Amino acid sequence: MSSPNPELRRQVIGIYKELLHLGRDYPAGGLAYFRPRVHRAFMANAHLRDDDAIREAIARADYVRKGT
Repeated sequence: MSSPNPELRRQVIGIYKELLHLGRDYPAGGLAYFRPRVHRAFMANAHLRDDDAIREAIARADYVRKGT
């Protein structure tokens, strides 16, 4: 199994951190509520190795980020 593209990895980690930062102000319990859900969503895609699939997942996460 090959390691993911370093640039994509940086983007994934960056959006994960951004979502956690936004989760601090989440009304339904703040970070304690938000963090496990974000973590679960990202772990569900941890198996991705194809650059195109990773880009699609990043686009979905970015859509969620813009919606919060």
